[in-house]
Amino acid sequence: MDADPVTATVHIDAPPERVWDYFTKPGLLVRWMGEYAVLEPEPGGQFTVNVQGAPVRGRFLRLDPPRLLLISWGYAGSDRLPPGASTVEIRLTPAGTGTRVDLEHRQLPAAEKPGHGVGWVHYLARIAAAATGEAGPDPGMGQPPPPEAERAPGRHQSR
Repeated sequence: MDADPVTATVHIDAPPERVWDYFTKPGLLVRWMGEYAVLEPEPGGQFTVNVQGAPVRGRFLRLDPPRLLLISWGYAGSDRLPPGASTVEIRLTPAGTGTRVDLEHRQLPAAEKPGHGVGWVHYLARIAAAATGEAGPDPGMGQPPPPEAERAPGRHQSR
């Protein structure tokens, strides 16, 4: 276990079931993070999202709707953080009429922690806005999907 994971927390004024959809449905995911996603929300299923041109690649490792997501995380073509080299755990807890989101990003190389820390704070603020109908595409988005991410049966994707 990572003794020093990157962590971030946000309160979202929406129920856990709605917040869950923003992590598992590509059309909703790209409203707050990335410009393109292919998601197969089942154990072992593909987790692909391009975030400001960075090709995030991983797998859904564990799903307990609407409470827990565990996703492997890395970047296509990266030696420092290749696909599946780290994990992101997302816990959704009912909090009043909303949801508390606790995120832990583990197994990150030391050089990656500062940037991911800033990134997760930014993106959790965006999901909080998106889940209440306020967010749209992130500024700077608009990269085309990677050539390997073509439509395939059983996959859900969004541009």
